[in-house]
Formats: sequence, C-alpha cells, structure tokens
Amino acid sequence: MQFEEYEYSKPIDLSTVKKLATFAVPYKKGIIILIIQMLFLALVDAVFPILNKYAIDNFAGPGVLDGFWLYCALAVGLVIFQATNVWLMIKNAGGIEHNIPYDIRKAAFQKLQELPIAYYDRTPVGWIMARLTSDIKRLGVTLSWHVVDFFWSIFLIIVMAVTMLIININYALLVLATVPVLVVISMIFQRIILHNYRKTRRYNSQITAAFNEGITGAKTIKSLSAEEYMLNEFEKTTRQMRDFSIRAATISSIYTPIILFLGSITTGLVLWKGGHEVNMGDVSYGTLAVFISYAVQFFEPVKQFARVFTELQYTQASAERVVTLLETENDIKDSQKVIEMYGEMFESNREAWPEFKGNIEFKDVSFRYKEGGNILEHFNLTVKAGEKIALVGETGSGKTTIVNLACRFYEPTEGQILVDGVDYRERPLLWMYSNIGYVLQEPHLFSGTVKENIAYGRQNATMEDIVAAAKTVNAHDFIMNLENGYDTEVGERGSRLSTGQKQLISFARAILTNPGMFVLDEATSSVDTETEHLIQDALNKALEGRTSFIIAHRLSTIRSADRILVIDKGKIIEEGTHKELIRKRGHYYRLYTNQLLEEKESTVLKG
Repeated sequence: MQFEEYEYSKPIDLSTVKKLATFAVPYKKGIIILIIQMLFLALVDAVFPILNKYAIDNFAGPGVLDGFWLYCALAVGLVIFQATNVWLMIKNAGGIEHNIPYDIRKAAFQKLQELPIAYYDRTPVGWIMARLTSDIKRLGVTLSWHVVDFFWSIFLIIVMAVTMLIININYALLVLATVPVLVVISMIFQRIILHNYRKTRRYNSQITAAFNEGITGAKTIKSLSAEEYMLNEFEKTTRQMRDFSIRAATISSIYTPIILFLGSITTGLVLWKGGHEVNMGDVSYGTLAVFISYAVQFFEPVKQFARVFTELQYTQASAERVVTLLETENDIKDSQKVIEMYGEMFESNREAWPEFKGNIEFKDVSFRYKEGGNILEHFNLTVKAGEKIALVGETGSGKTTIVNLACRFYEPTEGQILVDGVDYRERPLLWMYSNIGYVLQEPHLFSGTVKENIAYGRQNATMEDIVAAAKTVNAHDFIMNLENGYDTEVGERGSRLSTGQKQLISFARAILTNPGMFVLDEATSSVDTETEHLIQDALNKALEGRTSFIIAHRLSTIRSADRILVIDKGKIIEEGTHKELIRKRGHYYRLYTNQLLEEKESTVLKG
C-alpha cells in the first residue's frame, strides 16, 4: 500500500493546541514566569526612550546637571535589571525548549511500542522519524522561544502605544496610522509564506524516508548498480524542497523591506511634523526624540508578531502530525475487561497471568487487510501444545498471515483464535508476546555486544544463562572465537557478523526468554549449509516441547515437522508428515522434488 501523507491546510486549530498544551502543564509555573519576564522586558524597552526624553529636556537642553547622577544611577540600574532579566529569561525558555520535547518524544516512543505490527507495515519509517525529530523539535522551539517573542511583541506594542497616546495623541496617531496597512500586507504575505513552508515540511518527510532507504538498502543499491537512479530520485525530492524553501525565503525577503519602508515613512512623517513644531516651540526636543525612537522601534515588535504568527501556523502542521501519531488508534489492544483484570500493557500484573501451554486453534477465521479482499476465509486449524507445524506454499499464499494471526500481530476480521481454549483477546497482549520466540530470515541485531543482544529480551539474565542459551543453539563456539568473545561489538544491525552468525545469536536471544511458542520465518534460507545443519540441530533441541510454526523455503529443513501444511490462496490443500505427503505425490511432492533437482543442478554447476 502506498502511503500518502495528509496535506495540512488548516489555520490555527485550537483543538490541536489544547492537546499539546497538556505537555506544558508540568511547566506552567515556568511558562507563567516567562510571560511575566516578557512583560518586564517590554516595559523596560519602552522606558528607555522616555529616559532619553528626560535627559534631553532636563540636562542637554537647559545645559544643567542637577540630578544628573541620580538619573545615571537609575539608567544603570535599569540596564542591570534588563540584563539579569534577559539572562533568567533565556535560562527559563531554554529549559522549556528541551523539557517539553523530551516529554512529547517519550510519549510518542511509548505509543510506538504499543502500536501493532500492522502500523509499521503501512507507515514509512521516514514519516515516523520526521515526527520524532524535526516536528517535535519545532514544537519545543514554538512553546519556548516563540512564546517569548509573541508576548514580548504584544506587551511592547501595547506599552508603546499607550505611552505615545499619553505623551502626545497627535504624534501617536501618526505612528499608528500605518498599522492597518501593515496588518493587510502581513496577512497577504504570511499566507503565501505558509503555503510554501507546508510544502517544505512535506518534502522534508520524504527526504527523511529517502535517507533511511538509501542507508539501510545500501548493499542492495550497490549490488544492482542503482546508485545513479537513487541519486536522481533523491535530487528530485530535495530540489522540490529547495524550490519551496527558496520561494518562502524570497517572499520573506520582500516582506521585511516593506515593513522597514513603512517604518521609514512613519519616521519621516514624525521628523517632518516634529521638526516644524520644534521650530515653532510647540513641542520639546525630548518629545520629538522619543517619538522618533518609538517610530523606529514600534515596527520591530509588529514585525516579530507577524513572524511569530506565521511560525505558529507553520508549527500547526508539525503539531497535527505529532498529535496524529499520539492519537493513532491501536488496531490491536487490550479490552477494558482485560485491563481491569491484568492492568495496563506496561504495568501488567504478570503474577496473575495464566500458564501458556501452547494449544492454538483457528475457529472459522476470516481475515483481510484494510484494503483488498479476504486473505483467509473460514479458516480452521488446531495445533496441539508442543506440536511442530511447518507451512509451505507459493509467495502470497497466506503462510505469513496465518503466523501473524497466531502471534496476534493481527487479529481475525471474523472468527476466533483460541490459545489454550480461550479467545486470545481475553488475555493481555504482553502475555501473548512474551511467550513468542520469533526468528526472522534477516535477523535484527541491535548496536552493542553479543552478550547484550542475546540478553535483549531478558535484561536480568546472568552470564551463565546467556552462555547456556548460546550453547543450546550451537552458537557458543563461534562466539568464543570472536575478538572479544561475548563482549564483541556486533556493529549497527550486526554488520560485523555473517548472516549465519546473526541468525544463531537471534535464535539464542529467543531461547533465553523461554517462550512457549516459536516462529521461524524462513530462518535458514539465507545461511550456508554448514550453518543450516547447526541451526537444524539447535531446532531439534530448542523446539522440543514447544509449539512452533516454521515457514520454510528449503523444504529439506522441515522433514522432521510433526505436520506440514501446504497453503494455497489461504486454504490448506494438503496436510501430513513429510513421508505421508511424499507418498501422496501431490502438490508438496512436486514442490519438494523440483527443489531437490534445482539444488542438485546448482551443486553440479558449482562443481
């Protein structure tokens, strides 16, 4: 399914703001203090021109110094107060900038742990990464520094407007006359800028996804000599982002000079009118100076307010994306009844969990993905505890779907899946997952040591437990031959190990958790024959007494299975042991003999 990112186009959405405001509640004291700091910052900024007026009218004009040192002490005191206030404000805003994103990112990551496999199947990694990084970072900046700029602008505009009206209403109206024009121009420009910013944001997600695919798929890209194609595709996406970014920057570069131009016109009008009235003796030099100062300063907070308003709209897209992630409905989750009985997923009462025996039963199960028709229809299957079930069939026949349903990575659209005689929806999700040992065709190892990777699912495991698990799967010998034994770094995604070594380590990791059910998804299809024999020997020991599902590519690896199910279009068309199915000379027989011939031909060609 192709993922289409939603095109956000709403103005400021208060419902989204309210949802994100919950993350600001723990820091409301700091935010209130920040707002008060902004008020004092604006007040002092507005007072300085008045001090200049006083100095001109009382010291410079008359040429006297009575009270001058007291004036100097007051001015120095205000400077020290302003500097201290700014320092505390930066410290406070910096804390908010980092703490709120930390909480949002933690909540988002927890949400990702709760979401089912289905979510990851339909959501690109790049989209998720963009939400957890750039979008959340933008929210932190908005909830701290943009709050600073917003309230400073509002307070300074109000304080200066009131002060000007008190000093001289005619000059005040002269300065304020350009504000309506400024508002109209700002609205026009900000709408254009916002459109380009939103496009930039969208392409940023696509670039993150492209980075992810280019890095994780580097070997495949090089093996196919597809570097030029990938580069061209990436260049196309980055060019589109660059174009929209340049358009936004160009519009902004036109907008700012217009604001400055309006400010210059206002300053010129004040100088023209003020100069004439100073000559006539109607106003003082100090009054003219204060209005010139205000005319210059007044448009800075107005410009900042317009910029912040644009940033808030731009942040709206990031906010909506993050909220969308946080509010993603879990397709698979514990019912309220299960929560009341066992507790929330990450606080589940493990002592109350029932014993997992491993009896699995599909009862009239039908399943379809959100898009498309049924994969399974009225599917029935009974697996006894400790039974080893192999599933074979063509690609797309439904093998993996059956296993995913058995593991509760997906749930039936219709029908029931019983685990030990009880619908598994009446049991905690974590109970089911903690009893599954899953070994993939391409095992995923985490950065760290061999020891840490084996103990990943059981953090309290002792070294003796780790070594015992490794010996069970025949991994101990090769681990001891590594540079630092169990303390050897495996590299990112296990890059320093061979596929077979990674497979054995992932198998040891699964064994260590002592699961009641094993799933092997073509676990031996990518390893050499020698490693395959090691894994087969380990399988015979590890799977004994445990329910297991084996999706096999190499049919030679499943001859010891208790039952082999041949799946075609979501139905079981053949069933039995290896010997029984060979005697039937049906579909399995043809698959097995054809594969055997191919392997022999391959061996002859290599020889």
